[in-house]
Amino acid sequence: MSPRLEWDAPQGMALREAKLAARTRVLAARDAMSLAQRSSAAAAIILRLTALPSYQRARAPLLTLPFRSEWDTLPLVRHALAADKMVALPRVDATARMLVLHRIEDGVIDIEAGYRGIPEPLATCPRIDAAAIDWVLVPGVAFDREGRRLGYGGGFYDRLLQLIGPRVPRVAGAYDLQVTAGVPSAPHDARIDALVTPAQTLMIGGVRE
Repeated sequence: MSPRLEWDAPQGMALREAKLAARTRVLAARDAMSLAQRSSAAAAIILRLTALPSYQRARAPLLTLPFRSEWDTLPLVRHALAADKMVALPRVDATARMLVLHRIEDGVIDIEAGYRGIPEPLATCPRIDAAAIDWVLVPGVAFDREGRRLGYGGGFYDRLLQLIGPRVPRVAGAYDLQVTAGVPSAPHDARIDALVTPAQTLMIGGVRE
C-alpha cells in the first residue's frame, strides 16, 4: 500500500473527528504513565534538547511550562536562565485568542496559574515581541516523523508561530508514545523542524543541528 498523500488526508468534519480521536488516544496513554516514568523521560528529553547546537546558540528561546501529564520543562527553564538566555514564556489572551510573550527571570516567583489553570508568566513580567524569539520549544499532544503536530485544539500555537520568523528553529519535546505513524493535519497547521524524545533526536526535512 502506498503512503497517504497530503491531498488524500481527511478534511472538514472528518479531519476534526480524526484529530479528536488521536488526541483522546494519546492523552489517555500519556496520563497512564507513572510519575517515575515521566520524571525519567523528562530528564532524558532535556539532556537531548540542551545538546542541540541550535538551543546552545539561542539567546532568546520561547519555552513552555508543564501542565497536567506533560513532561516537566521546568529544569529546561532553569537551565536557560542559568545560561543567561532571555527566556520567554507564553500567556493566554483569551479575548484575542492569542499568546502574549513575557520574559521571566525566575522559574518560580514569576509564574502563576493562569488560563484554565495553565502555568503562565505573571502579567507584570516584561513583554517580548515575537520577532525577538530565536528558538521555540513547541508543545503538543502528538507528532509524526514528517513534522506534523497535533495540539490541544485551540489553535494558539499555530497563530503564534505565524508571527515568528520562518527560519527560527521549531523544536518539540515529547514522550516516545506521543510519536505516531501519522498526525491528521490541515495545510495551515504549523509543523516542527525537530522532534526530541527520550530515545531519539529526529531532524525533519533535511534540517541538521
